[in-house]
Amino acid sequence: MRAAAAVNPAVAAGVGRTALLVAAARAIETHRPDALARDPFAEHFVRAAPASAGWPVRPDQVPAGEADPLWGRLGRYFGLRTRVLDDHLLRAARQGVRQVVLLGAGLDCRAFRLDWPPGCVVHEVDTAGMLTFKQAVLDRVGAVPTARRRVLAADLRLDWSEALRAAGFDAAAPTAWLAEGLLLYLPAAAERRLVATVDRLSAPGSSLAYEVKPGVEAPRVRASPVYAAARQRAGIDLLSLFDGGPRPDTAGDLTARGWTVTARTPYDFTAVHGRGPRPEPDDALAANRWCFATRGEEVRGRGRSRPAEHGDDGAAAAAHRR
Repeated sequence: MRAAAAVNPAVAAGVGRTALLVAAARAIETHRPDALARDPFAEHFVRAAPASAGWPVRPDQVPAGEADPLWGRLGRYFGLRTRVLDDHLLRAARQGVRQVVLLGAGLDCRAFRLDWPPGCVVHEVDTAGMLTFKQAVLDRVGAVPTARRRVLAADLRLDWSEALRAAGFDAAAPTAWLAEGLLLYLPAAAERRLVATVDRLSAPGSSLAYEVKPGVEAPRVRASPVYAAARQRAGIDLLSLFDGGPRPDTAGDLTARGWTVTARTPYDFTAVHGRGPRPEPDDALAANRWCFATRGEEVRGRGRSRPAEHGDDGAAAAAHRR
């Protein structure tokens, strides 16, 4: 994939490189016999970038299996996160929402790999370099979206709302927003602006799913094998990429704005699905929270929206592309 690799600087370092880390985890998950989610495009991104060309993309390329702190434990975390957030978006679509916005879309291919109901529009927002690299790989493999797909190059630390409207976003329609693996890397002020923008653009019946890591972890947690392995074997210093300032109370902010917010741990979903990471001493994943916010008001013409049943994956699971 030489043509795609030529534009790889967008994913060669920093937060961009974490997109390759997640893609490798999704590729490995895809080939597990008990896969929680499948992304047939993930391994193509990994192989297209010189920075990750030698990383594993299948379980048999990880000798220690799930005991491996990077490609096993952290990889399974990303696989579980993918499944849970897939289910959240598909559930919103089943309830009548036809507009999805992926903030910091990275190398995820939900617009291609999920079975969306007719009429769904998926907006992908990320940096120009990330989107260019992503499109080059998708073109190379002949990927065809399963929903109307619109991409928007924007810096999510700044004001991106008018650009989103210009790209066809309808603020009068309910929206399923997703900020997967994004807020951890934003300065606190940028996180507050993003939440305020989502609130301003969200019609009744909208939802927002996001991931946070409140506070600063203790030194013994920061010495976790997960962080060490990511730094030493993938060249990604996650701790240096996380914004080090005090984190905003985004759940409290949304609640004050009239949203209903539920915060869950990854281990809640490990229990639901019967597989995924489990707690361990000095756990680098223990502070992570997956949050789900809804306005809970009527979706026009579709009946009444309700807070999503985040532990119920039955119908949403059937909508995954297998």
